[in-house]
Amino acid sequence: MISAQHRQPIVAVDGPAGAGKSTVARKMAERLGLLYLDTGAMYRGLAYKALSHGIDLRDESSLEELLYNTTIDLYREREGQTEVLLDGQNVTSHLRTPEVNASVSVVAGFARVREEMVRRLRRLAEHGGVVMDGRDIGTYVLPGADVKFFLTASLGARARRRQKDLDALGYHVDLDTLAQEIEHRDRLDSTRAIAPLAKAPDAVLIDTTNLEVDRVVDEMIAAYHRAYDR
Repeated sequence: MISAQHRQPIVAVDGPAGAGKSTVARKMAERLGLLYLDTGAMYRGLAYKALSHGIDLRDESSLEELLYNTTIDLYREREGQTEVLLDGQNVTSHLRTPEVNASVSVVAGFARVREEMVRRLRRLAEHGGVVMDGRDIGTYVLPGADVKFFLTASLGARARRRQKDLDALGYHVDLDTLAQEIEHRDRLDSTRAIAPLAKAPDAVLIDTTNLEVDRVVDEMIAAYHRAYDR
């Protein structure tokens, strides 16, 4: 139950790659009139900049220094899409490439990088009124979120979704290869020492394997109202 004094809700949406978090979190925010914050875009922005500058992704000190000298801003366009500005430049179209996909969990696995990212994310959410998605939002970034969700789906469904997204960007990747990459990322995300991917005990679990996007959003909004409108 949410405190009567808290009228700016914070919604956390977690889950593995390809579970549909970004899509449903964005739609949920639109329907509720809240701000959508794609936390993965923050890490993707850093991974993209590191790759562009030829920085060794295994070098935590270099990545930390790069982050402290990088501004990453998120803003919402009229169509509801989250655009990412990296040092003032719109890099949104570059953040879903196979290279960035393969690098983002490595970048996100370093303790000092996560510490700085979490500080920035908490600052963005401090006034509430947000739907934030990621892999550790309800457990680590915003453990006091008012409503929490954990989305999951079968590996096959997640690989097919990722293939569709990449096809739309002009990249064709074999389905088996994508499934292997997603499995690898699941292992990295679930076993990292700092804030591993896990379902918060109080999160609503939704398996999106056989559900249309609008059905998932409907379920999430119903759960939101059950918690927030009491």
